[in-house]
Amino acid sequence: MAALTKTRRATYAVLLRAELGLFVGIFTTIVFFTIGKEWLAHLDKIHIGLPLFIWLFAVMVWCSFGVVRHADALAELLGEPYGTLVLTLSVISIEVTMIAGIMLGGENNPTLPRDTMFAILMIVLNGMVGLALIIGALRHGQQRYNLQGASAFLAVISTLAILSLVIPDFTTSTDTPTFTPLQAMIFGALTVLLYGSFLLIQTVRHRTFFMEPDREPKIAEQLSVGHSKHRIVIRSIPYHSVLLFVTLLQVILMSKSLSKILNHGVEELGIPIAFSGIVIAILVLSPEGMAAMEAAARNRLQRAVNLCLGSAVSTIGLTIPAVLAISLYTGVTLELGLDHVEMVLLVLTLFISMITFSGAPTNLLLGVVHLVLFLAYLTLVFAP
Repeated sequence: MAALTKTRRATYAVLLRAELGLFVGIFTTIVFFTIGKEWLAHLDKIHIGLPLFIWLFAVMVWCSFGVVRHADALAELLGEPYGTLVLTLSVISIEVTMIAGIMLGGENNPTLPRDTMFAILMIVLNGMVGLALIIGALRHGQQRYNLQGASAFLAVISTLAILSLVIPDFTTSTDTPTFTPLQAMIFGALTVLLYGSFLLIQTVRHRTFFMEPDREPKIAEQLSVGHSKHRIVIRSIPYHSVLLFVTLLQVILMSKSLSKILNHGVEELGIPIAFSGIVIAILVLSPEGMAAMEAAARNRLQRAVNLCLGSAVSTIGLTIPAVLAISLYTGVTLELGLDHVEMVLLVLTLFISMITFSGAPTNLLLGVVHLVLFLAYLTLVFAP
């Protein structure tokens, strides 16, 4: 009996350590929904705003990793590619919530959804892909992937990116880079249609396009996240589903407070509005980015490709309809068209991505090219 009790205590201790981020998130949520309201009312004091931003951002990222851990546990139980879909659908809800909070809670931010989606595309296609290729090349030389899967990803990403972020600059129905209500409804529906078709291909008709080429590794090898000494502990589907929901809920609730701080920074301190997009992008992409780096380091480039390019597809495929619906319902102005410099950078990024995933094995030089484009993007954000 004593041995059994000791074992249970050890199990509970492991569970408590694993869910420490969730408990910190619950505590932070309670604080900001009570006494934190007074703090947020005095953000004009820079010594208050910066620590609050760091606190919230750090806890939200911590909870985001908890979301990834439970999503990957569900992936082991449900099988791939459903695990990747659970992960991307979970984190995309954080992105949409934060964008909606800033759109509806502040002023002078009609370009926030555009800036966020552009930031995610640049971080994913240049930052994450570049680092993954460099890490993989340094450890394994050349790496292979499934060309059919990468081509499917890039076809959808390119189409949705051009339709959403470039076409509004060239329409003549409005004087600004916006959609009319009719255009918004049609393009929103087309985006949902294309994304739904992609999901059908990825999960039903052509699942093998998104598996390792020439071999089908064990699910545990495909889906492990973090360092090898920190393997996820698999329990039951209800267990991980509930904790995934609760952890995700904390991030969504905290995003309301973080949105107020970002609004203050943009409106009162003159911070570039694109910075808000970068913050949201880093928040939602950190877990997938770490998982992609780990997969590339373990010579599982297809897993890294699924995570990186899947993030970009989900971002546009789900965020565009959501923000268009919010804009139509609330009447909030939404500018989607990129400026000329950003447009050139987007087209160049898509072109280089197609070269990178053209069928040949990846190498170090391709990773460096993507990383250079990412650094160029960061430079243009702060020195346009």
